Amino acid sequence: MTTAATRRGDRRISPVFLGIAAVTAVTGWATWTGFAAQPGVAVFLFVTAAWIVSLCLHEYAHARTALHGGDITVGAKGYLTLNPLKYTHALLSIVLPVLFVIMGGIGLPGGAVFIERGRIRGRWRHSLISAAGPLTNVLFAVVCTAPFWLDALDGVPADFRYALAFLALLQVTAAILNFLPVPGLDGYGVIEPWLSYGVRRQVEPFAPFGLLFVFALLWLPGVNAVFFDLVDTVLKALGVSDFETYCGQDLYRFWQGASGICSVSP
Repeated sequence: MTTAATRRGDRRISPVFLGIAAVTAVTGWATWTGFAAQPGVAVFLFVTAAWIVSLCLHEYAHARTALHGGDITVGAKGYLTLNPLKYTHALLSIVLPVLFVIMGGIGLPGGAVFIERGRIRGRWRHSLISAAGPLTNVLFAVVCTAPFWLDALDGVPADFRYALAFLALLQVTAAILNFLPVPGLDGYGVIEPWLSYGVRRQVEPFAPFGLLFVFALLWLPGVNAVFFDLVDTVLKALGVSDFETYCGQDLYRFWQGASGICSVSP
C-alpha cells in the first residue's frame, strides 16, 4: 500500500547508478581477464565503483524500509532511484567514504537519507530502518566472499580474487563501524527507540560528532589493533586470509608501486 503511494518515476533506477554499475562490470571484467596494461588501475576502478554501488544500496535499504514503515516521502526525495546525487549529504555518503578507501583502506560508514521518523509507528520499525543499511553491507560481504567460503576459487584469477578480498574488507569494516551503538551511527539508531526520552535528549547533542569520535579512537594503536583483529577474524571465518586482503589493497593503491610479495601465492 505504501509502495503504491509513490510515483513510478520515483522508483525508476537512475541512469547515474546504472552508469556506476556498468563501470563496475567493465572494470571487473578487465580485472578478471588482465585486459588492462596496469592491473592496479583496473582493480582501483573496480573496487571504487563497486564500493559506490554498495553505498547506494546501503542508503536505498534505509529508504525502502522506511517506505514500508510508513514514510512515503522517500520516493519524492529520490531515495528509491539509487541515485547517489539525491542523498541529503552526498559528501558524507559518497565523497568521504571513497576518500577514506583511497587513503586508508577502511569502509567509512556514510549516512544521508532523511527519514521522517514521525511517520513511522512502532519501535521495531524504527530499529529495522536503522539496521537495514549495515545489513546490506553484511550481505555484500557475504556475496564478495562466496567464492572463498564455497571453496570455489579454482580458475579465479589472482588479481580478481585479491580485489574481492579487499572489497569484502571494506564491507566488513563498514558493517562493524555502522553497528556501533554510537550516536550518529546506525547502531545507535537501532537501540534509540528503546531508550527513555530523557536519555535520548541528553545524547542528541553528541550525534553530529559520533563518527569523529569513533575515528579519533581508531587512531589509538591499541583500539586500532583490536578493531582490525576483529575484522580479520570475521574475514577468516568467511574464508579470506589477511594475505589476500593485503594484496588487494596493495593492487588498489597502484600509485605506490606493487610490493612484489603478492606475485607469490600464499
